[in-house]
Amino acid sequence: MTFPCLSREKIISGTRVLLRLDLNVPIKEGKVTDDFRILRSMKTLEFLVSSGARTVIVAHIDDKEGGTLLPVFEYLKKKFKIEFSSFKEAGRKAAGLTPGSFLFIENIRENEGEVENDEAFAKELSMFGSLYINEAFSVSHRPHASIVGVPKFLPSYAGFLFEEEVRVLSEVFNPPRPFLFILGGAKFETKIPLIQKFLKLADHCFVGGALANDFFKVKGFEVGTSRLSEAVIDLSLILSHPKLSIPSDVVVKSDGGKSIKKPEEVKSTDVIFDAGPKTVEDIKKLILQSKFVLWNGPLGNYENGFASGTEALACAVSESKCRSIVGGGDTLAVISKLGILDKFSFVSTGGGAMLDFLADETLPGVIALEKSVG
Repeated sequence: MTFPCLSREKIISGTRVLLRLDLNVPIKEGKVTDDFRILRSMKTLEFLVSSGARTVIVAHIDDKEGGTLLPVFEYLKKKFKIEFSSFKEAGRKAAGLTPGSFLFIENIRENEGEVENDEAFAKELSMFGSLYINEAFSVSHRPHASIVGVPKFLPSYAGFLFEEEVRVLSEVFNPPRPFLFILGGAKFETKIPLIQKFLKLADHCFVGGALANDFFKVKGFEVGTSRLSEAVIDLSLILSHPKLSIPSDVVVKSDGGKSIKKPEEVKSTDVIFDAGPKTVEDIKKLILQSKFVLWNGPLGNYENGFASGTEALACAVSESKCRSIVGGGDTLAVISKLGILDKFSFVSTGGGAMLDFLADETLPGVIALEKSVG
């Protein structure tokens, strides 16, 4: 896979740059509470400062604290010469940028043409720079204007983090062995192709989280009111695959409180919320037998306080001698809370983008860079 990268370019002082970042970070009471994604983009930001670029930053944020990037701006202004602007005022303010400074535009998704990848809007965005840098790998599975539209109008490059994400995640297609793939979370319909692919690529696949409930159902077990896929999927061939493992015990919640049960012991009044301790021990044994671990998605409903299984798994992977690649929003939240981000070989900033790249071996944002005008 070859695409233009910032690491192989020299930027002349005064060059106008349009930079796409992913700054969709946790915010509480007007302050950034987890700066992992910001820090991972810092190398590109510092490179642009030292090169004397005049950079316009575009990014998005979900509907947190009113859907504004102002708290992220407050964070960045402690480190850089940077100004904040609405999209409407950005053209005028960008004209006044000096070498090594930034203009940070408010939530790009407030503009109708962004999500629709409107060509006129992409062209309007491209007017902010004479070249474009994509440093937003984690949203590059989205065919939005600031990801796939702009490269049609500007010479385009991958930022340092984007380049690293693609290079490291590509290791998965020819990894050291034995190779263990661990997949958790939900959204079964979108992850079936990934499971099928890695049952061929990996030496062992463990599927947990809400995804496992569908397997329990196929085995004829009661799952109570636990989360299930909405689609009807034939899992019989996957379930019988010799490389597949699913939880051997689960944490359930019912009127009587929390309890640990074997899957076949779950009652109609139970809700499965987490993997049990035996399951964690089973995975630990697989980790000890492996040289390479790829993990995406929690083992339990982390957002509702069922984090024990995921935290135990995080510790087991981080303490192993395996090369380890991990990703996913909830997975990242757990390992960040535990303070062990630096204990893994690589932590991807991508959730959906990571999964799509693993499934398709490319992304819309990667293809856009490959095809960009030059």
